[in-house]
Amino acid sequence: MTELSSPLPTVTIHETDLAVLADRTGAIVVFATPDGKLDQGTRKVSTLTKKSLVRVVESEAFEKAKEGEALTMAYPVGIAASKVILIKMGRRPSVEVARKAGAAIAKSRGTDDVLILGGSIGRMADVAYGCALRGYTFTAHKTADADPVGAIDVMANQPDEVRAAADVMMAVAEGVVFTRDLTNEPANHLTTTEFANRLKEMEAIGLTVEVLEEDKLEELGMGSLLCVGLGSASPSKVVVMQWNGGGDEAPFALVGKGVVFDTGGISLKPAGGMEDMTMDMGGAGVVSGVMKTLALRKARANVVGLVGLVENMPSDRATRPGDVVTSMKGDTIEVINTDAEGRLVLADVLWYAQERFKPTGVINLATLTGAIIIGLGHENAGVFSNDDALCNRFLKAAASEHEGAWRMPMGAAYDAKLKSRIADMKNVGGRDAGSITAAQFLQRFIKEGTPWIHLDIAGVASVKAETALAPAGATGWGVMALNRLIADDYET
Repeated sequence: MTELSSPLPTVTIHETDLAVLADRTGAIVVFATPDGKLDQGTRKVSTLTKKSLVRVVESEAFEKAKEGEALTMAYPVGIAASKVILIKMGRRPSVEVARKAGAAIAKSRGTDDVLILGGSIGRMADVAYGCALRGYTFTAHKTADADPVGAIDVMANQPDEVRAAADVMMAVAEGVVFTRDLTNEPANHLTTTEFANRLKEMEAIGLTVEVLEEDKLEELGMGSLLCVGLGSASPSKVVVMQWNGGGDEAPFALVGKGVVFDTGGISLKPAGGMEDMTMDMGGAGVVSGVMKTLALRKARANVVGLVGLVENMPSDRATRPGDVVTSMKGDTIEVINTDAEGRLVLADVLWYAQERFKPTGVINLATLTGAIIIGLGHENAGVFSNDDALCNRFLKAAASEHEGAWRMPMGAAYDAKLKSRIADMKNVGGRDAGSITAAQFLQRFIKEGTPWIHLDIAGVASVKAETALAPAGATGWGVMALNRLIADDYET
């Protein structure tokens, strides 16, 4: 299989053994409650280092630190460790605080091995999870050898309980990192063919993966999707990934936009910032990461993930503004703007997913509009839905995983903006309410009675500044929330 550019560190959970602390190398992590109480492991390290931790918790720096933040002592006396990282955290932290603590550990430890003295403190699996995710770096194309990130070793008084939780979380982390790697890849490396090949490799972990090539897409009548890739030398493809871990029930469907690079086509984008359009396959990346997680953790559900892989380039063969294309559904589309290409890809893949699999519900993801960034910034994805029950379940799942999501309106007045003089519809409706009219376009390819959500992730898929659990760049947003939705509502 293709190696991850930044493999996850090994996470080991074992019983507390304080006798090894004096000779332990790397970083050692200890905890103090907000009111300055030290547990057994912290007291032991403090004793070995001549009561240094007592002084730290009595300091102004500790008082000012927020819960989940770290204070670091480099080269402590009395022990072999390169540093001691003190985390300010209560004994029963929330999920958010525990993962924040893990992220603080990752930033403080660098590439050192790290020993976390969890003892009887709660949510140690979440601490390890946060540490693994925040320690991610993308170094696949750096010529200098990058130092590997060290292992994460957790001592716990009840190791079996922590290990069971950590095993599931690390399967999710694998999916998140897979999504980040795909989204960070340059377009000359992650072509449509290479993308499909990486997904095909996931048959090794139990997925059934099928690649539909252009001749098959033409046979199916996917004129909407195919028109996007006409200007590119890279062939357009649809990849279908199936995980059948449930019973005989119909699957839940995830559909992703996979534009490996988006120039805008004939409606060419400005040069400034165009290099960021390597991330325009972010929706397909999230679908791929979720499918990997479901397979790794052996989810007891039937889920199908479909991604439309294309490249949007200008050439003598490219689709022009004003062209009319015919979708798999049979509806005709007047292409007003070739830079509104993602909805053309999704239209056919959404219809194909419903025709073939008769899913119990559909969620599509796409870096679809710049307008959603104007509305929601980089804190929340836009959520559009025809079904309150499904939408509320997703919003609950996203909130539980602390992935920002905000429901946006839909309605017939917006739909009217897509009326075309010469075809069944236009692919854009004007500058105002651009994210909403994009959702209205997609809804035309959802069958009556099918619960559906459209997630516009343009603002959250890849960001310029670090987030709680990721460095700058691809975030992997959505893998955790969608995995939670499947786990809570669709597993048998």
